[in-house]
Amino acid sequence: MISVNDIFRLISETRPKPLSHPPKSIDYIDHVVNTALNGYPELAADSLLNPLLVGSIKNVIGGIIRQLNLLFERDFWIKTTINDEAILKKAYSYSLLLEIAINFYGMEREWVGFTDEEVNECISIIKNALNKWEENERKKYGESRIAKAVVMYKINDMKKVMAGDPQRTGMIYWMGENIEKKIDERGITNSFLDAIEYEIKSNIYYVMSKEGICRFGNDYAIGLRWLRHLGYVQVSTNPQLAAIAYRDDPSLWDKLKQYFRDHPELLENIEEKKDELAMTATMLALWPNMEVFRPVAYLLNFTDGMVSYQLNPNVATSYEGSLEDALKIYSKTWEYFRNYDEHLLWGWPVDVEKGRPNIVFKVAGNSPAAIDITRKLESLGIGTNNTVTYTVSQEVKLILAKMEGMAEAVKKGILTTKVYETNMGGRLDDHLREIFAAKLVRDAFKNIDDKLSAIYEYARKIGINIEDKDGVWIAPTGWGWDKVAKTLDEKIELICSRQYLKKLNDENFAEFLAKYSGKNKEDVLKYLDEWEKTIGMAGTLVAQRVWWIFFSKENKGKWLAYLISKYGLSPEQAEGILNNIDVLPASKRKPLDTYLTLARNNMTNTEFPNHQLNVLMFSRKPGFNLKKYDNAILIKHDPKIIEKLLTIEDFRKAYEITPDLADILRKVGVNIEGIGLNGLKYEEWGLFGSTVKTMNGFTEAYNKFRDKVVEIAREIKNTLNFK
Repeated sequence: MISVNDIFRLISETRPKPLSHPPKSIDYIDHVVNTALNGYPELAADSLLNPLLVGSIKNVIGGIIRQLNLLFERDFWIKTTINDEAILKKAYSYSLLLEIAINFYGMEREWVGFTDEEVNECISIIKNALNKWEENERKKYGESRIAKAVVMYKINDMKKVMAGDPQRTGMIYWMGENIEKKIDERGITNSFLDAIEYEIKSNIYYVMSKEGICRFGNDYAIGLRWLRHLGYVQVSTNPQLAAIAYRDDPSLWDKLKQYFRDHPELLENIEEKKDELAMTATMLALWPNMEVFRPVAYLLNFTDGMVSYQLNPNVATSYEGSLEDALKIYSKTWEYFRNYDEHLLWGWPVDVEKGRPNIVFKVAGNSPAAIDITRKLESLGIGTNNTVTYTVSQEVKLILAKMEGMAEAVKKGILTTKVYETNMGGRLDDHLREIFAAKLVRDAFKNIDDKLSAIYEYARKIGINIEDKDGVWIAPTGWGWDKVAKTLDEKIELICSRQYLKKLNDENFAEFLAKYSGKNKEDVLKYLDEWEKTIGMAGTLVAQRVWWIFFSKENKGKWLAYLISKYGLSPEQAEGILNNIDVLPASKRKPLDTYLTLARNNMTNTEFPNHQLNVLMFSRKPGFNLKKYDNAILIKHDPKIIEKLLTIEDFRKAYEITPDLADILRKVGVNIEGIGLNGLKYEEWGLFGSTVKTMNGFTEAYNKFRDKVVEIAREIKNTLNFK
């Protein structure tokens, strides 16, 4: 018998058999067993998430166990040497039952509608079967090696999240470590399931999801299945996250290489196909995410379960280029999932549309072209998630574009999907902090002659690697790109960038300001601390205002009337549109960025893995009370905070609206008293500081990722001996 590590490698490296089209299943039990034994235990388990099985799921699982049990009993009694295929079949059997049980522990059972009684009965028989299989292994081989390897494989999957970033720890990684510590060699699979049940049900995200306090999404491209169990219903990706997925899970590069071998036509004229190759690599990382959320999409009729795909940032300002990009990706994804859904949705009603991509396209709000791109895609029944958006005027205008496009779609009978308006609050905070810090430095330097020497000394202290004080400084900004600083002002901006100043009340920064302003360090720290708290509210306040304008009880009915009147919709159509638009707070920096934007309707908070852990740990502090944050989006914050923020011009642009939007809101009946009219103008969208910094980072990340993909394509092309 081979070792546990050998079995782990076998599971990790074996490619599943191609799915048959159409499936050759004769009944549900046969379908699940064959799908699992062909190498798709997760898909097989998810195919049981069918509302038609409520009341009969126990009988189906009993039949599955009866068939799989024969594999273990036969090998126990027949004296033969077990081979790789037999090991894999047992591994897939273990994995299938574990995945079914974990789905029962998670929010999936709530979405399907399984009762507590049938869930408890199913878990009991699953645990009994797993325990018996392990017992057979121990009797024949001395230990349950296959069970151990399967559990190792699943924990290893959890520990991939942020594995390439030693400075930060993701929540799923942390959960995996907790589970690993609780594995009992005397009952590996049962102890694994017990540990998972605790980690899921004690998690604040599961609690909030189950109680309907908010929706949640993942701002990362791997670890999704575990988050789905906690109630997560969305995932956001961008060029940086696609690259990170390949970094954290290097097996994706092997998957890409094999895909190129299987599709050599992609390797013809590589130089002309750079963007297409990058799109292919991104989709290979994206499709598994979409697979994870497809049960959610179908169970909730596409009102959740969406995966956001960022369009090529190099064509973000082009209406034609963005639409071409989106439709090409949508078509390829549709083709992929028409085959996949034959297996996932086996046994579903015949009127369910199989293959529809659970994808929304991230349309960057860095130019007014985003308005037309958003409207057009929505009119086709293809959802959007506007990104690179930080200001009320951007977000209101783009939500109006969504409404117009969705109205056109529903009048054609097209079912719309959940769509999103991202509020990149953390990036707005970062930008405001940077410009405020730079102003403080300039003010402190008013009476200093040798400003450059002072900057140089401080830059060296905080870790900027420069040799020539008077020369060009090149260093990372923390936004995904390097700044080339030539002038004094540019060098001041560099030392104030988020790479080196994550909080205003930084000890080094306070000491630096005190030294050159002639003020007491403690007084400077106190001042900086107050402003850090103030600036840290900027993104939350923008999200709150956008949500209030459209989705508060005060205004939602007014928008329903507007949609009915303007577009000739029925009340049901108008309500469907409005309910399918969510504000999406993103780019969080602290737990309160999540807790203060919780809302029971029209809100999905998207979370980065290390931020998830911070939110979880915050909930476990003494005195934490979740009720305090229920519908926290309605909290009226101290007006003095807003008054202070409005002294920063870029916050005023972010928080106020434009005159033309004011006219629309008045017609709808929204009370805009007290909302200023100096919001960011359309022609300024691409010039706003947060926009410039973010798009530089997205473009840089995309181009680097594309270069790496092209390098891989050339490597594979050479091995295939192209003529």
